[in-house]
Amino acid sequence: MRSEQDMMDLILNVARRDDRIRAVVMNGSRVNPRVTKDIFQDYDIVYLVTELDSFLVDHTWVDVFGERMIMQKPDDMAMFPSEGAESFAYLMQFIDGNRIDLTLELLGDTRVYHNDDKLTVVLLDKDNRIPAIPAPTDEDYWVKPPSAEFFADCCNEFWWVATYVAKGLWRREILYARAHLDQHVRPMLIQMLEWYAGIQTDFSLSTGKFGKYMEKYLPTESWQALLATYGDGSYEGTWQALFVACDLFRDTGQTVSVHLGYQYPSGDDKRVTAHLRHVYELPWGATKMY
Repeated sequence: MRSEQDMMDLILNVARRDDRIRAVVMNGSRVNPRVTKDIFQDYDIVYLVTELDSFLVDHTWVDVFGERMIMQKPDDMAMFPSEGAESFAYLMQFIDGNRIDLTLELLGDTRVYHNDDKLTVVLLDKDNRIPAIPAPTDEDYWVKPPSAEFFADCCNEFWWVATYVAKGLWRREILYARAHLDQHVRPMLIQMLEWYAGIQTDFSLSTGKFGKYMEKYLPTESWQALLATYGDGSYEGTWQALFVACDLFRDTGQTVSVHLGYQYPSGDDKRVTAHLRHVYELPWGATKMY
């Protein structure tokens, strides 16, 4: 596996030799002082270029970065259509384990790098166009305290969609039930847990993409309960995962509501929980719900 120094030298030397590339910046976890370095960290690189067309006419120019395992060009994919024509990304996983996420971006108003992403460092600026950028910080990604309305909406979405999970399980539609549990119910639970973590640290932390650092900030029992919400894919396992999610949401939501001075919807919780238990015990094929 090529060393960090090898990769940085390669990235910068490619830029130095190409007059179309006027500046290089790096962002992401490698510039985050709070993140421990490891072998899976990407090199999130932006080449600021004078034009794009000559790069895109023949994509083999990126072969200079090494032997690839696989590459994705999201801006060139029918499944993920690009939203603009001022940038183009190459996501490259190399055989040796390194990865570069390289974005070509048209050189425009370089002042945007003051505020666009605070996890940014300038590696090369041939024309001294980029103003001084403050030291990188992940503060843009810190958990933010919710408004009373946002808190209420989170609670409402959790308890509302929980009924969809129960309906799908009773109907023996496991994919429908799992989709609502995984894509709606658990994300609201994770949001509530993030607020809990924020309260413990005076809202001065990031829990990472998809809450990947969450374990650091939760009580052990809460973390274990969260893991239990993933179940085993069976109908009974999914029922139990749903009930665990409800218990954890209730406990966490009540704690968060007290700290923030908001009202927890105990009535919705009580009524929906009773409904879920009723549906769980309702014989399959019943002609009446109540």
